[in-house]
Amino acid sequence: MTTRTMGKCRLMWLKIGLLLSGFAISFFVSAVALKESAPQTYTVKRNDTLWDIANLFLDKPWLWPELWRKNAQIINPHLIYPGDVLVIRMVNGEPVLTVQREKQHISLGPSLRKQNKPSPISMLPWSSIAPYVNQNELLNEEVYEKLPHILGNQAGDIRFVTDDIVISRSYGRSSDQYRVLRRQATIKNLDGDILGVQVHHVADASMIDDSVPFQWLVKVTKSNFEARRGDRLYDGVFTDSEDLILQAANEEQRGHVVGNLHQHELLGKNDVVIVDLGKDDVAPGTVMGIYAQGPDIIDGDPPKYAGENNALNSVFNDGSTVQQPAIKIGEIVIFKSFEKASYGIITRARALVETGAIVANP
Repeated sequence: MTTRTMGKCRLMWLKIGLLLSGFAISFFVSAVALKESAPQTYTVKRNDTLWDIANLFLDKPWLWPELWRKNAQIINPHLIYPGDVLVIRMVNGEPVLTVQREKQHISLGPSLRKQNKPSPISMLPWSSIAPYVNQNELLNEEVYEKLPHILGNQAGDIRFVTDDIVISRSYGRSSDQYRVLRRQATIKNLDGDILGVQVHHVADASMIDDSVPFQWLVKVTKSNFEARRGDRLYDGVFTDSEDLILQAANEEQRGHVVGNLHQHELLGKNDVVIVDLGKDDVAPGTVMGIYAQGPDIIDGDPPKYAGENNALNSVFNDGSTVQQPAIKIGEIVIFKSFEKASYGIITRARALVETGAIVANP
């Protein structure tokens, strides 16, 4: 094999990405390179995100900060506003981002001067995922099972809304304020091990009376949804989302999509997924590639996919079973981590994402 052919092979496998055979793929950090289709200028629009804009310029949008680090004009790259014109120019052979601000409109009051300036664009589309982030949490199963639960009320109702007074089973010391939680799913990894209980915040509740043994009287407040019998009372705090500093996952960080917050089987851009990597394995801001593996192929006459009718796996390791490589189909950004799992938002997808998809170095 010639040196040129060997170079082409290495490049091909780098583009394909992760191989399920377990062999590590060398990852080389190179200077930021623009897409061939990158525009010379771009006017920032409302509802843009930094990630979407980065996708216009770069194949690796997590390297977006490299475009402005060489430009002292952009002190805080997170403060880019609708109406700003982004311009790419080459300096010493490297792309540098500059920004042209639109004129600020200043209005004068009797003794007040204020600038009518829109809010800066965000890194990720928080407006679309905030309801899922603020109202969902992944709890340890033992913690969830010990939470007190709603039993009912004097009227015999099965659903409860704001200002309804309900009876709850009591456990432990009472608190003044609670979240009313509903179990959505028990999240497991691909081996069936429980990673946590996915819960949804349906309402708030306040303590009315805790003097009766083994039961509490609480008042439902601020209903997002109707509370039901069996919903749990939780006095803990939800995990905060952190300011994200983007970094690519390293070669050792590898996991799987094991669930989502939308109750969908097929997922796409801006959907929130659950991956089986906890806070000790991955940090918020980590960018990971999403990889899909095709079925094994039995090289017979004719070739068939494993699992297809009359497809027989060879009992010998004679090369008749072909294992397909995992092909990159998108990217996620981890934004919230728990003990055994994390939330990530799909930021780019060229195919639908399913449970079981691999997440690894992008």
